[in-house]
Amino acid sequence: MVFTPSNKALFLVGLLIALSSLPTQAAIPGFIDGEPMPSLAPILDKATPAVVNIATKNLVQQRENPLLKDPFFRRFFQIPNTPRKRSTQSLGSGVIVDAKKGLIITNHHVIGKADKITVTLRDGRPFNADVVGSDPESDVAVIRIKANNLTDLKIADSDKLRVGDFVVAIGNPFGLGQTVTSGIVSALGRSGLGIEGYEDFIQTDASINPGNSGGALINLRGELIGINTAIIAPSGGNVGIGFAIPSNMAVSLKDQLIKFGKVNRGQLGISVQDLTPELAKAFDVSLKSGVIISQVEIASPAEKAGLQAGDIILSVNGKTIKNSSSLRNTLGLLSVGDQTNLQIVRNGKQQRVAVKIGKRKIVIVEGGRVHKQLKGAKLSTLSADEKRNNIKFGVQIINVSPDSKAWQHGLRKGDVITQANRSPVRNVIELINVTKGHRSLLLNIQRENSAFFLILR
Repeated sequence: MVFTPSNKALFLVGLLIALSSLPTQAAIPGFIDGEPMPSLAPILDKATPAVVNIATKNLVQQRENPLLKDPFFRRFFQIPNTPRKRSTQSLGSGVIVDAKKGLIITNHHVIGKADKITVTLRDGRPFNADVVGSDPESDVAVIRIKANNLTDLKIADSDKLRVGDFVVAIGNPFGLGQTVTSGIVSALGRSGLGIEGYEDFIQTDASINPGNSGGALINLRGELIGINTAIIAPSGGNVGIGFAIPSNMAVSLKDQLIKFGKVNRGQLGISVQDLTPELAKAFDVSLKSGVIISQVEIASPAEKAGLQAGDIILSVNGKTIKNSSSLRNTLGLLSVGDQTNLQIVRNGKQQRVAVKIGKRKIVIVEGGRVHKQLKGAKLSTLSADEKRNNIKFGVQIINVSPDSKAWQHGLRKGDVITQANRSPVRNVIELINVTKGHRSLLLNIQRENSAFFLILR
């Protein structure tokens, strides 16, 4: 190519334009197209004052060498007869949801065993807190502090969340101080994880670590959409699978805890199972989700309302029921006396049934009616008030006759059956179903602080 003055000038202009378009190692500009760079800081300025640090203390009795239980040894070593106790501490987080009344939502496992609860605000002010109410089955608790100039979080409708929505987790991991992490909603309606009794979790990849429990999961408007609760951490660290209790569920439970000091759950008196493709074919319905009523208890609210075995429940109060877990979670938010509308399918036709939630009844069953190997024992589904030592469900041995088969097999009063023939059992009906047709039983027993297997032949 031969350069002339005119085309040489054009070449130089083109070269300058090309060079200016090449990428450079420059700092990120403060503005793009005249607009400020996107930042979460303005949202967090409003939200973080509503997230608090919770520190708890409790006294636990120290275990002693069995020899020191002997009075002679205690006198010889001059050990006092009063039990020795030590103080333990733990850290968690909480969310202020009512600034005027000083109400804070957190997790039950954060404050459940605490003798003293100290809440520290973002501005550094510490306050002693009182427990308003706590629910171990859902892991939700409400505490109260007396303080001025508090900031609370606006609560969003968690039912409007979609997978892929951006979220921010705020908490106090590892006692480092308030920390913020971000991510997206990975899944909704997670259940069957065995973390809590009632599970309807938001799953997120925003880092949730020890100490984040009870903290806030917020949307990009700075509104509360969940209470951070748990993580799956096979290696002991965060792997991007965290869970939060949806705000709608937390608020519903909060209202009951404020009113009653506990969640006043009732029952319908039914046993159900998931609608599988095989069952849908057998019942001649084209449904892909729902639950089938397998049993209706005598004199229960369900029987009084006319529900029958074989009815397929599609929705409760307009909320779609996908499986037995979603039914349990939905009913778990209702109180005794609440009027409930069920959409069901019976003999291929849809209809509505109104049911009034009834009180939970402790039903004691003779062991011989459950299985011949349990003859002589009296059984009952473990109630919420009796749950202890991290036992979340099971069938409790109410009593055992000393001359019975059950006693000879090693069962004792207070034992809790959590598994039968390697299947979990949440109630007496599940125990009956699991053991039906088996001559021998393999039971997983929880006794005080220990667990073991018993073979009954």
